[in-house]
Amino acid sequence: MLQIEKHLGGPIADAVLRNMFAARKSVFIDLLKWDLPTLAGLYELDQFDGEQCHYLILTDPDGEHLGSARLLPTCRPHILDSFYADLCAGPPPSGPEIFEITRFCLDRRLRAAERRQVRDALIIALVDHALAAGITHYSAVAEKGWSQQIIAFGWRCLPLGRPQYCDGGLLAALCIEISEQTPRLLAGAGIIGQASIAIPQSRAAT
Repeated sequence: MLQIEKHLGGPIADAVLRNMFAARKSVFIDLLKWDLPTLAGLYELDQFDGEQCHYLILTDPDGEHLGSARLLPTCRPHILDSFYADLCAGPPPSGPEIFEITRFCLDRRLRAAERRQVRDALIIALVDHALAAGITHYSAVAEKGWSQQIIAFGWRCLPLGRPQYCDGGLLAALCIEISEQTPRLLAGAGIIGQASIAIPQSRAAT
Protein backbone atom coordinates (compact mmCIF):
# COMPACT_ATOMS: atom_id res chain seq x y z
CA MET A 1 0.00 0.00 0.00
CA LEU A 2 1.33 3.44 -0.93
CA GLN A 3 0.73 6.27 1.52
CA ILE A 4 1.45 9.86 0.47
CA GLU A 5 1.83 12.34 3.29
CA LYS A 6 2.38 15.97 2.33
CA HIS A 7 3.09 17.27 5.82
CA LEU A 8 3.46 16.28 9.45
CA GLY A 9 0.14 16.44 11.25
CA GLY A 10 1.54 17.32 14.64
CA PRO A 11 4.38 15.66 16.58
CA ILE A 12 4.40 12.36 14.66
CA ALA A 13 0.74 11.79 15.40
CA ASP A 14 0.21 9.17 12.68
CA ALA A 15 1.33 5.56 13.20
CA VAL A 16 2.52 5.26 9.59
CA LEU A 17 4.78 8.30 10.05
CA ARG A 18 6.04 6.99 13.39
CA ASN A 19 6.95 3.69 11.76
CA MET A 20 8.78 5.53 8.97
CA PHE A 21 10.82 7.69 11.34
CA ALA A 22 11.67 4.61 13.44
CA ALA A 23 12.80 2.75 10.31
CA ARG A 24 14.94 5.73 9.31
CA LYS A 25 16.66 5.64 12.70
CA SER A 26 17.26 1.90 12.33
CA VAL A 27 18.81 2.29 8.88
CA PHE A 28 20.64 5.60 8.90
CA ILE A 29 21.74 5.84 12.53
CA ASP A 30 21.91 2.29 13.88
CA LEU A 31 23.14 0.56 10.70
CA LEU A 32 24.95 3.22 8.68
CA LYS A 33 26.16 5.23 11.70
CA TRP A 34 25.20 8.61 10.26
CA ASP A 35 25.51 11.46 12.76
CA LEU A 36 21.86 12.55 12.82
CA PRO A 37 19.50 13.87 15.49
CA THR A 38 16.79 11.73 17.04
CA LEU A 39 13.52 12.41 18.79
CA ALA A 40 13.18 10.61 22.12
CA GLY A 41 15.95 8.27 20.96
CA LEU A 42 13.39 6.47 18.79
CA TYR A 43 12.89 8.46 15.61
CA GLU A 44 15.23 10.06 13.08
CA LEU A 45 14.18 13.60 12.19
CA ASP A 46 16.18 16.60 11.09
CA GLN A 47 15.62 20.28 10.32
CA PHE A 48 14.22 19.45 6.88
CA ASP A 49 11.31 17.38 8.19
CA GLY A 50 8.11 19.37 8.39
CA GLU A 51 5.05 20.59 6.57
CA GLN A 52 7.03 21.41 3.41
CA CYS A 53 7.92 17.72 2.80
CA HIS A 54 6.20 15.09 0.73
CA TYR A 55 6.60 11.58 2.19
CA LEU A 56 6.06 8.50 0.05
CA ILE A 57 5.58 5.48 2.31
CA LEU A 58 5.06 1.85 1.30
CA THR A 59 3.39 -0.27 3.97
CA ASP A 60 2.07 -3.77 4.38
CA PRO A 61 -1.70 -4.24 4.95
CA ASP A 62 -1.20 -3.66 8.69
CA GLY A 63 0.50 -0.32 8.16
CA GLU A 64 4.00 -1.59 8.92
CA HIS A 65 6.81 0.22 7.12
CA LEU A 66 8.35 -1.42 4.04
CA GLY A 67 10.04 1.51 2.33
CA SER A 68 9.85 5.28 2.15
CA ALA A 69 11.34 8.41 0.66
CA ARG A 70 11.25 12.06 1.64
CA LEU A 71 10.87 14.74 -1.03
CA LEU A 72 12.11 18.26 -0.30
CA PRO A 73 11.12 21.32 -2.35
CA THR A 74 14.18 22.96 -3.85
CA CYS A 75 12.74 26.47 -3.78
CA ARG A 76 13.67 26.53 -0.08
CA PRO A 77 16.77 25.23 1.76
CA HIS A 78 17.39 21.52 1.14
CA ILE A 79 20.29 19.10 1.60
CA LEU A 80 22.07 19.61 -1.73
CA ASP A 81 22.19 23.38 -1.63
CA SER A 82 22.70 23.59 2.14
CA PHE A 83 25.54 21.08 2.56
CA TYR A 84 26.77 19.70 -0.76
CA ALA A 85 26.57 22.53 -3.30
CA ASP A 86 30.25 21.92 -4.15
CA LEU A 87 29.21 18.59 -5.71
CA CYS A 88 27.59 20.58 -8.52
CA ALA A 89 29.58 22.06 -11.39
CA GLY A 90 27.04 24.91 -11.46
CA PRO A 91 24.26 26.11 -9.16
CA PRO A 92 22.22 23.26 -7.60
CA PRO A 93 18.92 22.72 -9.45
CA SER A 94 16.05 24.60 -7.88
CA GLY A 95 12.51 25.59 -8.73
CA PRO A 96 8.88 24.75 -7.98
CA GLU A 97 8.95 21.73 -10.32
CA ILE A 98 12.15 20.26 -8.86
CA PHE A 99 12.18 18.20 -5.66
CA GLU A 100 15.09 16.54 -3.88
CA ILE A 101 14.88 12.82 -3.04
CA THR A 102 16.21 12.18 0.46
CA ARG A 103 16.02 9.41 3.06
CA PHE A 104 15.34 6.63 0.54
CA CYS A 105 14.80 3.92 3.14
CA LEU A 106 14.18 0.18 2.82
CA ASP A 107 13.13 -1.57 6.01
CA ARG A 108 15.93 -3.64 7.57
CA ARG A 109 13.57 -6.55 8.22
CA LEU A 110 13.13 -7.25 4.51
CA ARG A 111 14.82 -10.23 2.93
CA ALA A 112 16.98 -9.69 -0.17
CA ALA A 113 14.26 -10.52 -2.71
CA GLU A 114 11.75 -8.40 -0.81
CA ARG A 115 14.18 -5.47 -0.77
CA ARG A 116 14.38 -5.52 -4.56
CA GLN A 117 10.60 -5.70 -4.82
CA VAL A 118 10.06 -2.79 -2.43
CA ARG A 119 12.89 -0.77 -4.01
CA ASP A 120 11.35 -1.07 -7.47
CA ALA A 121 7.88 -0.23 -6.16
CA LEU A 122 9.24 2.85 -4.43
CA ILE A 123 10.99 4.01 -7.60
CA ILE A 124 7.75 3.61 -9.57
CA ALA A 125 5.90 5.49 -6.81
CA LEU A 126 8.38 8.37 -7.11
CA VAL A 127 7.73 8.59 -10.84
CA ASP A 128 3.94 8.29 -10.51
CA HIS A 129 3.92 10.97 -7.81
CA ALA A 130 6.05 13.29 -9.93
CA LEU A 131 3.78 12.91 -12.95
CA ALA A 132 0.68 13.56 -10.83
CA ALA A 133 2.20 16.51 -8.95
CA GLY A 134 3.82 18.27 -11.90
CA ILE A 135 7.37 17.49 -10.77
CA THR A 136 9.70 17.49 -13.79
CA HIS A 137 13.03 16.72 -12.11
CA TYR A 138 14.41 15.14 -8.97
CA SER A 139 17.80 15.96 -7.52
CA ALA A 140 19.68 13.70 -5.12
CA VAL A 141 22.95 13.23 -3.25
CA ALA A 142 24.19 9.64 -3.09
CA GLU A 143 27.22 7.60 -2.23
CA LYS A 144 29.12 6.63 -5.40
CA GLY A 145 27.99 2.98 -5.49
CA TRP A 146 24.35 3.87 -4.91
CA SER A 147 24.53 6.71 -7.45
CA GLN A 148 25.74 4.24 -10.09
CA GLN A 149 22.72 2.04 -9.35
CA ILE A 150 20.40 5.03 -9.64
CA ILE A 151 21.80 5.89 -13.06
CA ALA A 152 21.45 2.24 -14.14
CA PHE A 153 17.70 2.24 -13.41
CA GLY A 154 17.18 3.39 -16.98
CA TRP A 155 15.60 6.79 -16.49
CA ARG A 156 17.25 9.97 -17.78
CA CYS A 157 19.71 10.72 -15.01
CA LEU A 158 22.85 12.84 -15.20
CA PRO A 159 25.58 13.69 -12.68
CA LEU A 160 25.65 17.36 -11.69
CA GLY A 161 29.42 17.31 -11.15
CA ARG A 162 32.31 15.03 -10.33
CA PRO A 163 32.05 12.77 -7.27
CA GLN A 164 33.95 14.10 -4.26
CA TYR A 165 35.01 12.75 -0.90
CA CYS A 166 32.72 14.15 1.78
CA ASP A 167 31.86 12.90 5.26
CA GLY A 168 34.14 9.88 4.84
CA GLY A 169 32.66 8.69 1.55
CA LEU A 170 32.65 9.39 -2.17
CA LEU A 171 29.45 11.32 -2.91
CA ALA A 172 27.80 12.40 -6.14
CA ALA A 173 24.97 14.78 -6.97
CA LEU A 174 22.42 13.71 -9.57
CA CYS A 175 19.53 15.17 -11.54
CA ILE A 176 16.73 12.86 -12.70
CA GLU A 177 14.35 13.94 -15.47
CA ILE A 178 10.75 12.77 -15.13
CA SER A 179 8.46 12.65 -18.16
CA GLU A 180 5.70 10.51 -19.64
CA GLN A 181 8.46 8.32 -21.14
CA THR A 182 10.05 7.55 -17.75
CA PRO A 183 7.91 4.48 -16.90
CA ARG A 184 8.82 2.95 -20.27
CA LEU A 185 12.52 3.64 -19.70
CA LEU A 186 12.36 2.03 -16.25
CA ALA A 187 10.51 -0.99 -17.63
CA GLY A 188 13.28 -1.42 -20.18
CA ALA A 189 15.71 -1.78 -17.29
CA GLY A 190 13.44 -4.31 -15.55
CA ILE A 191 11.80 -1.95 -13.05
CA ILE A 192 8.06 -2.48 -13.33
CA GLY A 193 5.42 -1.40 -10.85
CA GLN A 194 3.12 -3.88 -9.16
CA ALA A 195 -0.42 -3.41 -7.95
CA SER A 196 0.43 -4.87 -4.55
CA ILE A 197 3.44 -5.97 -2.59
CA ALA A 198 3.08 -9.36 -0.95
CA ILE A 199 5.40 -9.40 2.08
CA PRO A 200 4.79 -12.23 4.56
CA GLN A 201 4.08 -11.03 8.10
CA SER A 202 6.81 -13.35 9.40
CA ARG A 203 9.53 -11.51 7.45
CA ALA A 204 12.90 -11.35 9.15
CA ALA A 205 16.21 -9.73 8.35
CA THR A 206 18.63 -11.76 6.23
